[in-house]
Amino acid sequence: MPRARKTENKGLPTRWQLYHGAYYYRVPVGMEAYWDGKKRFRLGSTLPEAYRTWADRIGTLDKAATVGQLLDRYALEVIPTKAVTTQAQNQIAVNRLRVTFGTWPLTAIEPHHIYTYADARTKEVKHPDGSTKRVKARTAALRELEVLSHAYTKAVQWGYLKRHPFAREVRLEGEKPRDRYVEDWEIEACLSIPSRRKRGSVLAAQAYIRLKLITGMARGDLLRLRVPDFAADGIEIQRHKTAGSSGKKTLYLWTDDLRAAVKDALTARPVDISPWLFCNRSGECYLDEETGRAGGWDSLWRGFMERVMAETEVSERFTEHDIRAKAASDAETLEHAQALLSHADPSTTKRIYRRKAERVLPLKAKG
Repeated sequence: MPRARKTENKGLPTRWQLYHGAYYYRVPVGMEAYWDGKKRFRLGSTLPEAYRTWADRIGTLDKAATVGQLLDRYALEVIPTKAVTTQAQNQIAVNRLRVTFGTWPLTAIEPHHIYTYADARTKEVKHPDGSTKRVKARTAALRELEVLSHAYTKAVQWGYLKRHPFAREVRLEGEKPRDRYVEDWEIEACLSIPSRRKRGSVLAAQAYIRLKLITGMARGDLLRLRVPDFAADGIEIQRHKTAGSSGKKTLYLWTDDLRAAVKDALTARPVDISPWLFCNRSGECYLDEETGRAGGWDSLWRGFMERVMAETEVSERFTEHDIRAKAASDAETLEHAQALLSHADPSTTKRIYRRKAERVLPLKAKG
């Protein structure tokens, strides 16, 4: 769960904080250039002064004539409201878009420009022998164009334009959803890996797999689980990814399997008194809320999967996300899978996470 705001910061705009008697804005990683190169930008010693400073800085973007100016305001006002990992991805997209479209007038972009950008976008790939080659980067292009489209939606809201220039007029085909289905025997193989210690990384990874299999929780939600937050009737979460939008909450009711998985996770922890169900050797959460990264957990999972590949019959790697998809695939109904994954839209569950072949009973032969 996200860390609660300090009492003195409650009621303040997102990323504002009262610090040593003044109001500051905590600048998102990668956006320091918009705030004089600072990570913490001083807004003022009083709230009126802070709001004036904020308004003056944002006010310079009230009139945007180019795509670059639109992206500047989008980066200042919209990106900081998103999840931390999404902020970093969006900022990279903005930088890429600015190279191509930065000097273009807002009214210059038309649907055929979007198709051209998607077809022309490439990236450099380095081969093991040290050579490099440019290849198509379709997925990256689609993610960047999603940011551009949303920026134009905001342009209409802000009064820069009367209509979105390419909404509902462009149909871009993306890559097919991943279809790796993790078989039951592969899970059993993972859970059979012996641990060399009574607690630690192997046992933590195995408890994590068990919990993800029976709840379908996303990685961020699992790593944010706090033992003091467990309720008498189950584990309640508010999906971190949608906390600022749908705000949907899910209560996973206690079952014998869920209690056993939680007990395994507690036993595997290197620090017994940590409030986090999954913690590092310092008893801290693996997730860094400032960057959205979980480097320690990434290393733990990578090391565990290396042992799986070396010591079992599993021949194809799978990701944490594939285990989440297995939970959705193994649910008896689409409705149950949607509830497990806390999805607002069942089409997302069906298209991306339900990976088992559809079971069909043949018709009876005639004659």
